[in-house]
Amino acid sequence: MRTRKLIHLLTALAVSVPLSLGVTSTAHAAQPPGLLPLSVANNSGRAEEVFLYVLGTDLASGKLGYVDEAGAFTPWTGGTNPPSPAPDVAIAGPGNGSAKTIQLPRGISGRMYMAFGQKLTFLLSQDGLVQPAPWAGGDPNRETLFDWSEFTYNDAGLWLNSSQVDMFSVPHSVSVTGERGTNTAGELKPGGRDAIFDAIADEPGPWGKLVHQRADGTRLRVLAPRLGMDSGFDPTYLDGYLTDTWNTYKSTDLTVAPFQFQPNLKYTGRTDGNGVLQFTDSTGRQVASFPKPETKDVFGCDGKLAAPNDDVVGPLARSLCASLHRSTLGFLHTQPTYDGSQFYTRAVTDHYSKNIHANMVDGKAYGFAFDDVGGFESLVFDGVPSSVKITLTSF
Repeated sequence: MRTRKLIHLLTALAVSVPLSLGVTSTAHAAQPPGLLPLSVANNSGRAEEVFLYVLGTDLASGKLGYVDEAGAFTPWTGGTNPPSPAPDVAIAGPGNGSAKTIQLPRGISGRMYMAFGQKLTFLLSQDGLVQPAPWAGGDPNRETLFDWSEFTYNDAGLWLNSSQVDMFSVPHSVSVTGERGTNTAGELKPGGRDAIFDAIADEPGPWGKLVHQRADGTRLRVLAPRLGMDSGFDPTYLDGYLTDTWNTYKSTDLTVAPFQFQPNLKYTGRTDGNGVLQFTDSTGRQVASFPKPETKDVFGCDGKLAAPNDDVVGPLARSLCASLHRSTLGFLHTQPTYDGSQFYTRAVTDHYSKNIHANMVDGKAYGFAFDDVGGFESLVFDGVPSSVKITLTSF
């Protein structure tokens, strides 16, 4: 059994989400409520019992824990090596055609899981909570139909997204009502779930290996390609495209303007004799270097494309990773491009993200980690929210 990664939601969400939006943590004059009503509506059309979990990090203490239906946060205690089962903290979810309201406390960053038919198994190690990882052989949740949304709720407001960065399974939309009105994201087109499963299963090459179907015929999930490599997805899938792209910039300038709100801040990239894409600023000073990545680096937006939390290398890495997923790098020499009609138009591309975007009502999704480059992510925000809703849509 592969060792499962501990997910530290404070780092992943409380920091990266506000930065991706260009929003600071400065509190609004009108402070968000201490408890925010979160309504979960079940329009799935399914008869199975639904179980909900609100898990995350208390932003004041940094402790990992869970939230009950009334909005009380409780830190996890204990934890063993090897990990042992965590207490059952499931909240009974709504039946089909009904809704359930949970109170979300301000000052937390985490996930709301929704599971159909059976409860999820969480484990506690000496380092904290071990989340479900159904892409790993032997994971106790592998045959369970479930998914999650990710959120951060603090003094600056609420960020909520229907993430597909790891997998696509349960279709659900997210919405927030507040000082900006009501904003919704993540809503699939009618029949969208089947369309996504069918398109990826039928795509030539290794893509069908990402679809996981239970023995009873239930199609449980499509894995993101970065997580499908252990189950047969080709780890060299993008390598030819990457070689061609890095070679292109031996004789062509690549211009990257990583901040949409600062279009005149530009960097120039050229591949040197050692095959390293070197970036210089407007003065000619070298500011960043990117050796040719491998397929896993692109699909994970890490490794040779790791994006540190700085003002230059990180934004450049984010732009490169997004343009490689969207198969525009090497063809469009000013990046990132914000014209969505240019995305995913080539045979070698991220067909996982392509098909999820294609089946969203507004065309927005979180198909990979930096899908927010250009604002193509399925995320809602309000600085002073009054209510929030997650709708489990029909499938």
